[in-house]
Amino acid sequence: MWVSSKGATRDRRAGIAGVVIIAATLCSPEIASSQHYPSRPIRIIAAPPGGNGDFTARLIAPALAESLGQPVIVENRPTAAVAEIASRAPADGYSLLINASVLWLAPFMKVNLAYDPIRDFAPITLAVKSPHLLVVNPALPVTSVQELIALAKAQPGKLNYAASGSGTSVHLSAELFNAMAGVRTVYIAYKGSGPAFNDVISGQIQFMFPVAAAGMPHVKSGRLRALAVTSLKPTELAPGLNTLASSGLAGYESESILGMFTRAGTPPTVITRLNQEMVRFLRTAEVKERFLHAGVESVGSSPAEFAITIKSEMSRMGRLIKAAGIRAD
Repeated sequence: MWVSSKGATRDRRAGIAGVVIIAATLCSPEIASSQHYPSRPIRIIAAPPGGNGDFTARLIAPALAESLGQPVIVENRPTAAVAEIASRAPADGYSLLINASVLWLAPFMKVNLAYDPIRDFAPITLAVKSPHLLVVNPALPVTSVQELIALAKAQPGKLNYAASGSGTSVHLSAELFNAMAGVRTVYIAYKGSGPAFNDVISGQIQFMFPVAAAGMPHVKSGRLRALAVTSLKPTELAPGLNTLASSGLAGYESESILGMFTRAGTPPTVITRLNQEMVRFLRTAEVKERFLHAGVESVGSSPAEFAITIKSEMSRMGRLIKAAGIRAD
């Protein structure tokens, strides 16, 4: 095929321009850094020791370090500060955050928040989850969810429930119960789960929604009576217990979930690499069993799946928070 000299010149120029554009793209700081990721230690910002966040981070960290070939350090910070600290980190995948639903529900409960959960963070994976139990004092004359609802309707505003921390999943589980059952029970705030358990066990408070790991020992000892579990489906963490959804509150679901994040703007290749390594670890049979013994279920989702969960929770629980007038501590 004959091509004029002018046409050939234009083709050569176009080809050279395309090569220059591709080269410039590949040499951009973001792409170049992601190609060599990781080249230095990674930190996971977590709440203080003693909670599921720190426990989960310390299980993931050594496995991630081994697979990535760089040290992974768990950096404990005050609970109220972890999200703000992580929101100021560079968007390079070297600063990760492990946090619960308070991260994405905080905008509904606080004013002048220093971060935006959607704008500032990129989901990596939903790491673990834990259902709650609906437990009552054994002296309370109820043995089912429907009997508790009937008693609450017969005595509006007379039954009290205990929860440690306004806006926590423990608190929201109870408020979701109130809303879906159409009852009015009274929130009694506690500074920790220990005092809350003590008052329910002694009968000063009628019921509560503790996480399964904390509630099951009291149920097994007979100090508390379990009526149902808050997960949508039955769980190994509460064997033999029906769900609230199958006990008359169709669609009821409330769980404590923990996920891993990094800064928004982190190169997608870095997020994909982190997700693949974490999911591979979280889905092994040995790891699942270890988490079950600790009272949580390992998940390991894709970033897209986790993002959908967050948006769904913000919509569903955001409406509940607004309707109940909940403000975080």
